[in-house]
Amino acid sequence: MVGYDPEANCVSAAEAAAAGSASGLVTRVIISPLDVIKIRFQLQIEQLSSRNPGAKYHGILQAVQRIFQEEGLAAFWKGHVPAQFLSVGYGAVQFMAFESLTKLVHNVTSYNARDSSVHFVCGGLAACTATVAVQPLDTLRTRFAAQGEPKVYCNLRHAVVTMYQTEGPRTFYRGLTPTIIAVFPYAGLQFSFYNILQQFSDWMIPAEGKKGGNVKNLVCGSCAGIISKTLTYPLDLFKKRLQVGGFEQARAAFGQVRTYSGLLDCIRQIMREEGPSGFFKGLSPSLLKAAVSTGLVFFWYELFCSLLCALKNIDSAARKEG
Repeated sequence: MVGYDPEANCVSAAEAAAAGSASGLVTRVIISPLDVIKIRFQLQIEQLSSRNPGAKYHGILQAVQRIFQEEGLAAFWKGHVPAQFLSVGYGAVQFMAFESLTKLVHNVTSYNARDSSVHFVCGGLAACTATVAVQPLDTLRTRFAAQGEPKVYCNLRHAVVTMYQTEGPRTFYRGLTPTIIAVFPYAGLQFSFYNILQQFSDWMIPAEGKKGGNVKNLVCGSCAGIISKTLTYPLDLFKKRLQVGGFEQARAAFGQVRTYSGLLDCIRQIMREEGPSGFFKGLSPSLLKAAVSTGLVFFWYELFCSLLCALKNIDSAARKEG
């Protein structure tokens, strides 16, 4: 169902956008705690180890306990409002663009729209389009998830006004360069590996055993998420570090803070102070989040598309009978 299929052309671009939005909304509610923990790990300068007395967070379970004790249960959904807008908007633009691009490839080129290389390119381009559209929301989500107590931003409106007045409109696009650099291969690999794994499962599982399609979508999506996230993770970390630039006062309670003049300066400082392992801080919760979120995104998207197709078929059958 993901990507244009001339033999089963059922979902329009608008319907793909609706299914993508619904998929993003449901998935975001579930994976928000993992996202908060991942961001906290990425922004910590100190080594993620219990042997480092200056480190606030040591591991996933310790971070969960500490955040809960210090900030309460609601802290795991910090920044959820902009994050939810982000997920809904991103899902809509990404899947609408992906379906449109794969259809365009089928209609104007000799390439097969179901080919994994086509899914890689179209998936990357669709994600870049969605990223530019929702980058301000991503920056807001990161700021909310990163701030401790007392809060710098009281609510979404206060954050937007404060950031605009004190840092200017460009601050909403902090970290866009590494985001674009990272999102093309990340999303391209997601769609490509999802397509490859789907084809592999169809080859491995006999026709009579293909009843658990939804479970297959979830597993294929999870595996695609783990592979793509591992290969592109450092760029996501650079983005997060750059997005909290000018936000140092809210980070004081979390340990050391750093200011970066740009992407290359960020890479140099991390390499010098934190070593190569610094590029992979927060990888564990990030992989867990990638497995859960990517699996759920594809699972819900396929499910919502199937529901839309079923409703269209029922409506078409009713019209014929009428």
